[in-house]
Amino acid sequence: MNIFSGFEKIVKSDCSLSHYTWFGLGGPADWVITPETVEELSGVVRRCRENGVPFRILGFGSNLLVRDEGVRGAVIKLDGPLFTSTSFDGAVLNAWGGASLSKLVLECVRRGLGGLESLTGIPGSIGGAVRMNAGGNFGDIGAAIHSVTLMDDKGEVFERSKPDLVFDYRRVNISARLILGARMELAEADSEAILRTVKEIWIYKKNSQPLNTRNAGCVFKNPRGLSAGAMIDRTGLKGLQVGGAKVSEKHANFIIAEGECTSRDVLNLIETVQRRVQQEFGIELELELEIW
Repeated sequence: MNIFSGFEKIVKSDCSLSHYTWFGLGGPADWVITPETVEELSGVVRRCRENGVPFRILGFGSNLLVRDEGVRGAVIKLDGPLFTSTSFDGAVLNAWGGASLSKLVLECVRRGLGGLESLTGIPGSIGGAVRMNAGGNFGDIGAAIHSVTLMDDKGEVFERSKPDLVFDYRRVNISARLILGARMELAEADSEAILRTVKEIWIYKKNSQPLNTRNAGCVFKNPRGLSAGAMIDRTGLKGLQVGGAKVSEKHANFIIAEGECTSRDVLNLIETVQRRVQQEFGIELELELEIW
């Protein structure tokens, strides 16, 4: 029996995940599923649950490393027209989970709406950004979130709002597997002033991060009050290479995939960096990068 009978148009079997990640690495998933409606998504989730098929949610793959062996089970990607759409009601933004964060930042500049400019240069989907409370030195997305629409493992849709939502460094207290969308409250502001801020942040990131390389953003979380990149730098690991994986010489908290790099190369380099930092500072670096 075909587990996903009736969903053939949105299901691909034995599909390589390397095409879906910024690293460009990783083996296949048993199934990659791209629903086009909430009903299809709910049906797929229920089908997975009924048949004991594990599933994962794939955003833009900008903070993800897929192992060379790939992923058993289903990978659900919300990249259809519905799930990537957005709408504005004055200063209120409603964005589906598959919408592009970077495009929304620019659209807010055009509309003269402040609140998301601190997220300039952060790739990824709205769903992924909410899940990890995306942000940096200039602020995070949690500050703008009013409510989120979620789906549980039974395919049921529900909503959670502040103050029930609690955003912290690289996390939010959401246990539901699927973030369908978010409602954000922005503020009217001068477009030119917002644009200047966006340009300043972009220039800062361009000068300090290896933007035009195969990487997945910051690999490690910053320990409280400390900088993971600075610690790795002080350990003398900038430029360290294992196979095709290399610690960026521009920003030590980035790992670059070069040439015939494999996911195993990246994992081995991560382990080496963690071990050396532990030896030097007595601190265990926690991953910000998600590994499947």
